Formats: sequence, structure tokens, C-alpha cells
Amino acid sequence: MGVWQLLLIAMVMLLGLFGVLTPGVPGTWLVWAAMLWWSLHEQTGLAWILLVSSTGLLLLTQVVVWQLPPRRFRGVGITRRMVAYAGVGAFLGFFLIPVLGAIPGFVGGIYLSERLRLGGHGQAESATRTVMRAAGTSVLVELFACLLIVGAWAGAVIWD
Repeated sequence: MGVWQLLLIAMVMLLGLFGVLTPGVPGTWLVWAAMLWWSLHEQTGLAWILLVSSTGLLLLTQVVVWQLPPRRFRGVGITRRMVAYAGVGAFLGFFLIPVLGAIPGFVGGIYLSERLRLGGHGQAESATRTVMRAAGTSVLVELFACLLIVGAWAGAVIWD
């Protein structure tokens, strides 16, 4: 597989990660489609294992998200800036503290955004808790699953 095709697959996966954070964009489907694209062109045992694993993980993720309370973005105070901070926090956390760092990074990004907006620790903590109850948990579950898939794909590409 050529470098340009790998870069295109990486771009689709990155778009999928942003899509998880954006309401109305099928981010998990984009990440899965990029994995399917890569697997169909590689056709190795590792590629098929990653495709089957990512399919199972995304199906499990959808079941978990369906069990969580529905997302309520309006009236909670979720801003684009907060989403950007949470996404960057999860991304940095995923690589700074391998894999599990995405969770504190996501929550920390929301907290930082609220701390800058509101000014105080108590208010920011309360607002972070409200956001996580309203929509953050389901977004975090989807984002974490997609980060795991992208990380596994990147590891497989580097290993090969």
C-alpha cells in the first residue's frame, strides 16, 4: 500500500475522530470505513483481525451508548470551544498516558474550558459534572473506542 493511500486513510480516520465530537456526523462509521478500506487493500491476517476487532468494538460501543441516557446538548452550555478542548485533551491524554489517558484528558479538557469561562474551581467542577451527565459520557465512550481503533491501526502500519 502506498504512502498516499495510507495518508488518505489516516485523514478519513482523523475526520471520523472529529465526527464523534460533532453532532450529526457519523464519526464511528468513518473510522470503521477507513479500517475496512485498509483491510481490503492489505489482505493480511493482521488486517482482518483488526477489522473484525474494530467491528466488534464499535458494535459493543453502540450497545453501551444506547444504554446511557440520551444526549442533551441544548441548555447545558456545551460550546464549540468546550468540544475542542475535550477532543484535544482526549487526544493528548491517549498518547501521553497510553490508551487510558484519553478519559482524564477528555474530562480535563472540559474542566479547563469551564475554568477559563467561569473563573472558579467550584463552578468549573459543577459545570463539568453537568456536561458529563448530559452528553459527555456517551461522547467519551464513542471517542475512546475510535481512539483505540485508530491507535491499533497506527501500530499495525508502523509495525508492518
